[in-house]
Amino acid sequence: MIRLTAFKWVPPFAQGLVRDLRARWALEEAGLPYEIELIGQEDQKSKTYRKKQPFGQVPVLEDGELSLFESGAIALHVAEKSPALMPDDRAGRERARVWVFAALNSLEQHIGHLATIDLFNADKNWAKERRPAAVDNVKDRLQKLDDWLGTQDYLEGGRFTVGDLIMTTVLRNLRHTTILSGDFPRLESYRLRCEDRPAFKKALADQMTTFEQNTPK
Repeated sequence: MIRLTAFKWVPPFAQGLVRDLRARWALEEAGLPYEIELIGQEDQKSKTYRKKQPFGQVPVLEDGELSLFESGAIALHVAEKSPALMPDDRAGRERARVWVFAALNSLEQHIGHLATIDLFNADKNWAKERRPAAVDNVKDRLQKLDDWLGTQDYLEGGRFTVGDLIMTTVLRNLRHTTILSGDFPRLESYRLRCEDRPAFKKALADQMTTFEQNTPK
């Protein structure tokens, strides 16, 4: 059976955003059975875990003799196993892969920079000075995505793919702001449409249940 690592607990601001959610969601969409291996800080630092994940992060996916890290790579691996996440035609499959990389490279790093300012450095002078430019940069990227999406339900038209899965998890990193709901209603509707999928709801509920069960006393 496929095994996936996940954190036992993270602070509330990170709950629902930890990247094992991407892998859980992909596995749920694909209908593949899997089990979760919960880890804590002590496990992250261990030599055993670092052999699986050099940076001590989650998730790690073990599928038979294959061990993978990086959530985007894991989502693509799962997607290759299921028509629920990958189109049948070659062009469609390649386009789905393109959107995975676009989400991780063209949007996530910019959204992540804004989140770092807001969640960890909001009271610092340098952060206050940089935030307006960071917001403008994020909005510029989102406008380009919004222009592409237009009136389509999904990034490549009428069907959900692994590209939409990763893009949705990237957009979720803006939940501490009103940027999507206030300035990009089509992207907000797109995010909500993807999050309304039963597989996402199951993956998120399972992750949150784990955190609730392991909340420090």
